Amino acid sequence: MYRIDHLVLTVRSIERTCQFYTDALGVEAITFGDGRRALQMGDQKINLHEAGREFEPKARLPTPGSGDFCLVTDEPLDELIARQERLRVPIEEGPVTRTGAVGPLRSIYIRDPDGNLVEIANQM
Repeated sequence: MYRIDHLVLTVRSIERTCQFYTDALGVEAITFGDGRRALQMGDQKINLHEAGREFEPKARLPTPGSGDFCLVTDEPLDELIARQERLRVPIEEGPVTRTGAVGPLRSIYIRDPDGNLVEIANQM
């Protein structure tokens, strides 16, 4: 059996990315190792690499804005949508029903500062 421990996003600005995810999604920005940064969500995280200053080994073509992923939350979508509206974060799509890894999801889609597509979902 496998589970995701972490994934890596290549971003233009680590500080801007941390600020966006903490404000828009309530994710915790952490520092680990020798000053590396990540977005922590329970027992999973998204490590951040700054474009042009990536850690080795890295993806063959690390590119800001090439991410497309889904985060599942217990926060009601109505509250999440209201926060995005307050922060003026455009909702690209949703709420819509999608199929997740363990069943149906109710989702919205936003883009982070680099243009990564972030699906945020409640399990149904």
